[in-house]
Amino acid sequence: MDTILVVDDDLTFARIIVQYLRKEGYPADMCHSAREAEAVLEKKQYALLLLDYRLPDGTGLDLMAAAKSRGYHAPAIIMTSFNDVRTAVNAIRSGAFDYITKPVNREELLMLVQQVMQQETAATASALPAFVEGESAASKKLHQQIRLIAPTDMSVIIQGESGTGKEYVARLIHGLSERAGKTFIAVDCGTLSTELAASELFGHRKGAFTGALHDKKGKFEEANGGTIFLDEIGNLNYEVQVKLLRAIQERVMTPIGSNKEIRFDVRIIVATNEDLKTCVGQGRFRDDLYHRLNEFKIQVPPLREREEDLFLFTEHFIWESNQALKRTVQALSPGVTRIFRGYDWPGNIRELRNIVKRLVLLSEGSVAGEEGLPEEMLLGIAAGRPEAAGTDLKQWQELKERELIEKALKEVNYNKQKAARLLNINRSTLYAKIDKYGIVEKG
Repeated sequence: MDTILVVDDDLTFARIIVQYLRKEGYPADMCHSAREAEAVLEKKQYALLLLDYRLPDGTGLDLMAAAKSRGYHAPAIIMTSFNDVRTAVNAIRSGAFDYITKPVNREELLMLVQQVMQQETAATASALPAFVEGESAASKKLHQQIRLIAPTDMSVIIQGESGTGKEYVARLIHGLSERAGKTFIAVDCGTLSTELAASELFGHRKGAFTGALHDKKGKFEEANGGTIFLDEIGNLNYEVQVKLLRAIQERVMTPIGSNKEIRFDVRIIVATNEDLKTCVGQGRFRDDLYHRLNEFKIQVPPLREREEDLFLFTEHFIWESNQALKRTVQALSPGVTRIFRGYDWPGNIRELRNIVKRLVLLSEGSVAGEEGLPEEMLLGIAAGRPEAAGTDLKQWQELKERELIEKALKEVNYNKQKAARLLNINRSTLYAKIDKYGIVEKG
């Protein structure tokens, strides 16, 4: 069985986790700093990296990025003791498989480890419920667009916040298309290093560069006849963007180290949590490539704009978690229901799925209670109870939104571009909300 690497500067905690993993049948090693871990990763391959967020010489995200820059693609789970789910959301945006908060619940950790080891089979269902479309106007519009574009061969840009289910949308488009019986290849561009991105997409020939010991097929060749999904397309560097543009225009690719062109026939779907048009304006994304890809754009709405769907998805995730964990939870307690309604779900449907799974895991009976909720969620709700807004839920939500925007602006010294990125909204939306709430810069 493949080995897990635990990286945590708390020696006692790391030893306990390693011993627990070994007892459950998972070989595990441990390191206590980012530098030590980098040295170990140079010598050995691991199936999973279990990384503490804060290390004495950096963060778990820094270590994850350093590993990926060297072509190391092992999935990572980030452990954090911070009472802020946005830290964890940032980890997932950076490419982490998932996150877990300290103090770590061993059963929850074991469940995540098992999911990583079964990652291929779990990939399709990881974003949204497989057969739950939602009943909100936003959901109905989304699925109308999917059904409209799926039978065509047009390129599609899927735009939405982290955790909204962009890969699910891409898979659904593929599944409803004439290419449904062909290959679907998903590529996370956020994990591709500058040096290896072209090789990953277009392949290489033996000896093309140091470490190229064998011929390698690129993802476009593997997807021939089917669909290729390029997630977080905005992370590709300029040089790879140029090669991608040529490949799309001419429907040919040239593996690194080869003079032979390979023809391919794939449908291209890309996803981003940024506005690519804004990236074009900032010089970070090629205008001509944007227009090649933008034959049709789908905006996936965040969970906070799909209130009618919240408990529809929750019900599905309870069923899904019962099946996986052999539990018999039938409902949420009134307290959990109230908290769910008041929470802003920054991690969207992915966060909802994880929290429901945790509730089911920690519930001993048929009703999931507040004791199973993550501490950061309870603290966030406790800090913003709606007394100040009376019983007006909309007024309370607007109050919390204003507080969040003001906090973000202060953190970046009122740099609106940085604040928009921090809040994961575009600048025009931020300007509109600043104007709506009358927020002024405070010296």
